[in-house]
Amino acid sequence: MRHIMVLNPKGGCGKSTLATNIASYFVSQGAAVALADYDPQRSSLDWLARRPDNRPAIAGVAGYESGLRHAPRNADFIIIDAPARSHGKELVDLVNHAETIVVPVLPSTIDIQATANFLEELKGVSKIGRKAAKIGTVANRVRDNTLIFDDLDEYLTKVRVPYIAALREAQNYVRAYTRGLGIFELPEYLAWPDWDEWEPLTAWLRSVRSQP
Repeated sequence: MRHIMVLNPKGGCGKSTLATNIASYFVSQGAAVALADYDPQRSSLDWLARRPDNRPAIAGVAGYESGLRHAPRNADFIIIDAPARSHGKELVDLVNHAETIVVPVLPSTIDIQATANFLEELKGVSKIGRKAAKIGTVANRVRDNTLIFDDLDEYLTKVRVPYIAALREAQNYVRAYTRGLGIFELPEYLAWPDWDEWEPLTAWLRSVRSQP
């Protein structure tokens, strides 16, 4: 069983969007997938509630209530949507649940600085120091040819954490979420640009580079 966590204490950076789309990607590949929502706002569980019956099932886990105690034992992947404002002991406890951690970062000066501080804290967690969990960053909701994306791209390129992908701001994510789908389940004529942008991330998640 593989545990992939989407984690950043900065609110509004798109953790639930990444978590739901990672879950939909793996289930579209034939894997047994559970989605554990640790955020009391329940964005990932609300997405699951919208999911059509004719799509491959994803098990929902209310992680904010009972952790992973009720996660299905036969899942190939558990995707964990972490809550905002996770620091200190709570952060350590969360990291202990994961082998792979994806950190989404928005193109804003505030988010870049907050993520810089967070990555330093994350590197101090024992499990990360022992390389028992791998971290990758994702530039999220970006607009090409903007100065702030250039700043984010430069920062993520230089920081000593793998910079995996840059994902555009697109209505496809809204279309998919409101229907309980991931972008991999949208028609190709609509979603192919997003599929292309996700390829580095899905390739990394499938590779040994993302696993301890």
